[in-house]
Amino acid sequence: MKKNLKVNLMWLGIAVIGYLIIYFLHVAGLVTVFSETTMVMIGINVILATGLNLIIGFAGQFSLGHAGFMAIGAYGTSLVLMNNPTMGGLFTGLFISMILSGFVALVVGIPTLRLKGDYLAIATLGISEIIRIVIINMPKLTNGPAGLFGIPNMASWSLVYILMVLSTVLIYNFIHSGPGRAVMSVREDEIAAEAMGVNTTKYKVMAFVFGAMTAAIAGGLHASYIQTIAPKDFTFNKSIDILIIVVFGGIGSLTGTFVASIALGILNMVLQDFGQLRMIIYALALIIIMIFKPNGLLGNWEFSLARLMNRKKKGGVKDGSAAN
Repeated sequence: MKKNLKVNLMWLGIAVIGYLIIYFLHVAGLVTVFSETTMVMIGINVILATGLNLIIGFAGQFSLGHAGFMAIGAYGTSLVLMNNPTMGGLFTGLFISMILSGFVALVVGIPTLRLKGDYLAIATLGISEIIRIVIINMPKLTNGPAGLFGIPNMASWSLVYILMVLSTVLIYNFIHSGPGRAVMSVREDEIAAEAMGVNTTKYKVMAFVFGAMTAAIAGGLHASYIQTIAPKDFTFNKSIDILIIVVFGGIGSLTGTFVASIALGILNMVLQDFGQLRMIIYALALIIIMIFKPNGLLGNWEFSLARLMNRKKKGGVKDGSAAN
C-alpha cells in the first residue's frame, strides 16, 4: 500500500512539473492558439485511448463503440452547459454524462460481452450507431442532424490536462488492483480464469463501463472546447481514429497510448500545410510504421516507476555488498 502511494505521489510530481512547463510556455507567449488546440486535442485523445486500451488491451475485448459513448458525453455536457454556462454547469454535465454513459454501457454490455472477437466488434459498432441515430431522431433536444452550436467554452487546456492525469491515474491503479488483475486474467485465458472461479462477465463489463465513462469525459471536454458538435462527428470513423492510437502505441500499454497520441497529434499539426495530401501522407506514415513495428511503437511495454525504484534499490544493495 505504501509502495503504491509513493509511486502515485511520484507520478503526481511528474504531472505537476509537466503542467508548470506548459504554464510558463503560455506566460512566455510561446504557445499559439493553434498549438494550444493541438495540445488540448492530444489530451482528449489520451483520455479516449486509455479508456479504449483498458477494454481492448487489458480486458481483451474488441470494441468499436467508443464514439457512441463519446457522443453521450458531448451531448449530455452540452445540454447542461447551454442551460448553465458556468464551471459548475460543466462539471455537472460531465458527471451526468459519465453516469448515463456508464448505465448504457452496463445495460448493453451484459448481453453483448458474452460475444467474442468479430461478433463483439460488430455488436459494439451497432451500439454506437444506435446511439448516434437516437441523437439524430431527437430534434427538439439535440437539434437533430444539424447538431448544437454556441456551446459555452469552459474547457481550458489546464482542465483537460488535469482530467487527463486523473483518468490515467485511475485506470493505472485499477489495472494494478485485484479487479484489474482479474480483468487481465480474462484477456490471457478466459476459460482458465473461469476455471479458477473468476466471474469473467462481471469483470469484462466492469472494464467496459469504466472505459465508456472516460469516453464521456472526453466527449464533454471536446464539445465545450470546440463549441459545436453534430452527429457526423461520432461516426464509425471516430471509433477507428481512437483504435488507431491504441494499436499504434501498443495494445496493453498506457505508455504507448501517450506516445502515440502525442506523435499522431504532432504529425497532424505538421501536415496541416499539405492540404488534401495530408491524409495520404498520414496514412502512409502509419502503414510504414506498422510494417516495421506490427505490435505498435512500444508493444505491451510499460514505463514503471516502481520497477525503476526496485532496480536502484538492488543496485544499492549490490554496491554495499561489494564494499563489504
